[in-house]
Amino acid sequence: MMGSIDDLQRVLGYIDATDDREPVAAVGPDLYAGSFWTPQFCAALIRAAEATGAFEPQPDDPVPGHEVSLAMISPRLFEKVQDDIGLRLWPQLQQGWPYIDYHGLRDVFVIRYALGEQESLRIHHDVAQVSASIKLNDDYVGGELEFPIQQFDNSSLGIGTVLAWPSLVTHPHQTNQLESGVKYAVTIWCELPTYIS
Repeated sequence: MMGSIDDLQRVLGYIDATDDREPVAAVGPDLYAGSFWTPQFCAALIRAAEATGAFEPQPDDPVPGHEVSLAMISPRLFEKVQDDIGLRLWPQLQQGWPYIDYHGLRDVFVIRYALGEQESLRIHHDVAQVSASIKLNDDYVGGELEFPIQQFDNSSLGIGTVLAWPSLVTHPHQTNQLESGVKYAVTIWCELPTYIS
């Protein structure tokens, strides 16, 4: 029981969450990666997401996955992550994409891949300004996040590393077939700008 209390405090308080060891740098064409969360926070987030018992595909999702929104785990956690992305990640992304402005998050969720459940995700685009993924664990085989056009996948990235890319036209991506274990990742969709004419 003590472990779950520690997880709850860590996740809701965003305690020992941030990792700035590796700055964001280009890892492929318009693909940027760098340290973001500690492995301890990633493990606590997995347990918190599992504790909700709510990993289900959304019926209106055109690319359904077994996922739990951070807002369902805790609206306060969603707000902390939204603020952290604006303060730590966005200024680094602007080094490569100087004309992007931060408008908050459209959604952020934990997605789970397991044999007999969701084992892969077909190629698709996201409806967002910038998308990102954070690897939460690495004790699985297969299930790489792959960008066929850019000839890149996230297999070499460590736990807690964020990978960001432009969402709409240029970076279709897919999750390859999971072979063993259970994969957890966070998907981040940054809000599109709204223009007033």
